[in-house]
Amino acid sequence: MNLKKYLYILEWLPNYNTGFLKNDLVAGLTVSVMFVPQGMAYALLAGMPPIYGLYGGLLPLFLYALFGTSRHLSVGTVAVSSLLVLAGVSQIAEPFTPTYISLVILTGLLAGVIQALASFIRLGFLANFLSYPVIAGFTSAAAIIIAASQLKYLLGFEIPRFGALYDTFGYAFQHIGETHWPTFLLCIAGIGLILGLKKINRSIPGPLIVVVIGILMIKFLKLDQQGIDIVKGVPEGLPTFLLPEWSMANIKLVFPTVLTVSIMGMVETISIGKVWEAKHKNYKIDANQELLAIGISKIGGAFFQALPTSASFTRSAVNSESGGKTQLSSIFTALLIAMTLLFLTPVFYFLPKAILAAIVLLSVKSLFEYKEAIHLWKTHRGDFFMMLATFLITLIFGIEEGVLAGVLLSVLMVMYRSAQPHIAVLGQIPNTNYFRNVERFPNAIQIPDCLIIRFDSQLFFGNALYFKEFFEELVTSNDPSELTGIVLDASNINDIDSSGLKALKSTKEYLERAHVDFYLSGVIGPVRDSLHKADLIDEIGKENQFMYVQDAIDYHLKRNTTGKNIWAESAIQTNVEEEEEE
Repeated sequence: MNLKKYLYILEWLPNYNTGFLKNDLVAGLTVSVMFVPQGMAYALLAGMPPIYGLYGGLLPLFLYALFGTSRHLSVGTVAVSSLLVLAGVSQIAEPFTPTYISLVILTGLLAGVIQALASFIRLGFLANFLSYPVIAGFTSAAAIIIAASQLKYLLGFEIPRFGALYDTFGYAFQHIGETHWPTFLLCIAGIGLILGLKKINRSIPGPLIVVVIGILMIKFLKLDQQGIDIVKGVPEGLPTFLLPEWSMANIKLVFPTVLTVSIMGMVETISIGKVWEAKHKNYKIDANQELLAIGISKIGGAFFQALPTSASFTRSAVNSESGGKTQLSSIFTALLIAMTLLFLTPVFYFLPKAILAAIVLLSVKSLFEYKEAIHLWKTHRGDFFMMLATFLITLIFGIEEGVLAGVLLSVLMVMYRSAQPHIAVLGQIPNTNYFRNVERFPNAIQIPDCLIIRFDSQLFFGNALYFKEFFEELVTSNDPSELTGIVLDASNINDIDSSGLKALKSTKEYLERAHVDFYLSGVIGPVRDSLHKADLIDEIGKENQFMYVQDAIDYHLKRNTTGKNIWAESAIQTNVEEEEEE
């Protein structure tokens, strides 16, 4: 067994440049400073005690550094995963209760198992089937749902859990007179201070500074006695090994949540990893190895009571901008969080929940993709409406339903575009041998009595009927006396299955009955191999297959005038016998 294939640290650590040590240490310290307040805030968002968010910054980071292929990706507790957990598990148990906590830990374990299994059966490519407009629609809706979940910490009064988002906002509006103003002002001040510090210098750890100020204000001004809610007891020390409480009954209860957490975790990790791969250009990520890394991170974290973790875009950005060079920066982050758990947890007793809400509410800003919506409206209306549909479904019906709808919309869009691919009628650009779409090039000249058609997709069972019907419509819509030949430019047909072969054969036979000559041009090697195996090379006629459209047109015109067969044998060469690909 090749350990390097799975334990990726064996690839990079032996060649580690000691000159990177300072960069990785600084990046690890910077990320840990950001992680501590975020981890606690996102734990509250998930309906968990804050300490479980910090546990998510220990073993998961170590494990990702051992198995992950991205040098800059930072894992840990994130807003979207926390919201998914809350939305799913809170339907089974009451947040913050022991039962709820055990089900959340079980959710993380099972999600990790699914992601690790997906890695072993090489399913990393599936992340590509959740399109970015769908992700943007979901995260934008999630931003509003997250904001709604923080209203009770912002306004300072309890808001019951409602199934519909409008009920939450409606209740808050109806009881706005109950606002606890010290809590409200503290939260708004926290948001303002973080934004102000970021404006002065983006490297200033605004969330940490606000947390420190909040703790000092509560402790010395005794603001908790005025009704400001605080975190109170935070367990001291590192988490102990604990087997997650699992049973078939519990697995069935949390499985829908497990699926949504798994899917979004896969998409987040691979897409964020590719962002930093493209930015730095000095390493490649392996999608399947990334699934293994985040899967093992979740599994390991579950045995040490960690909140389910995923890739964080903001902390990954901080890791990169702080000069991180390798996965060692994640190990430094985990070590510094461990020191926090060992020595600093008593300090968090006085941490106001309004400050944690301020941190969460600011994370909403980066999740709301309004710029993407504007861009899609201008450039691709179909993708805009797909984003809008996902956004509305998530808002109206819920988080899990939004993820499922997003997956279905993405798959349906792929199916629709594959079933009705682009087909162009070509004309010749004057004084050249180039042929282009006549709708885009009005000056392109169509050849008398011969149509040139370009099919821009693979020809398979999903579009075989569409292919046949297009050619049949083409013949019936043209005067039989004016159409004697059709050239299929097959240069963009990159694959053909048995249904596609039958459609091609049926089309050829239909055109033959209509007394229309049929020619193939630019068929690529693998498709020629398939034609050869299906005996279509001979059935279509070797003399009717050409390397270029111009050759087919010349042949058609000369044959009609001279009767000569002029064609290139190289147009129909295959490598079937040698079992080689072109």
